[in-house]
Amino acid sequence: MVEEASKSEQINITEVWTTTWETPYIMRLALSAGIGGLLFGYNTGVIAGALLYIKEEFGEVDNKTWLQEIIVSMTVAGAIVGAAIGGWYNDKFGRRMSVLIADVLFLLGALVMVIAHAPWVIILGRLLVGFGVGMASMTSPLYISEMSHRHRVHGGGCWESRRFQRSFSSASC
Repeated sequence: MVEEASKSEQINITEVWTTTWETPYIMRLALSAGIGGLLFGYNTGVIAGALLYIKEEFGEVDNKTWLQEIIVSMTVAGAIVGAAIGGWYNDKFGRRMSVLIADVLFLLGALVMVIAHAPWVIILGRLLVGFGVGMASMTSPLYISEMSHRHRVHGGGCWESRRFQRSFSSASC
């Protein structure tokens, strides 16, 4: 029974791999939409190095740790709000438009941070980037799963179901 399930899983994985390379659209889609997750990690991590230069540029940031904390945490706070709004926006206007809006928010936030003349402008830019991060984190996985389903490559489906069921029972897909 276990050998039979293993062979079935191997066939399913081979089918998914073959179908993915037969339809390069899925790879391009996953890479472009998956950038949202990359940007979330990048924006969270890059502030540690940037904060050193922000302290040099703005003396008041160097003297006030609460201001440093606000600058660092605004992306996460914006991501919370962006994810909540992103869910509603996905339903109302669609996934593609949500991804485009998230990209525009990333761009606007970056531009605002570039022209920052005071710490509050950096905070505003980080908040805008956070909105984009939240929307992208909400929309990208949903968009990838919906578009890949159309092309017969769907995340786990029966294979994941079988692995879960085998853990608890002898049922199969």
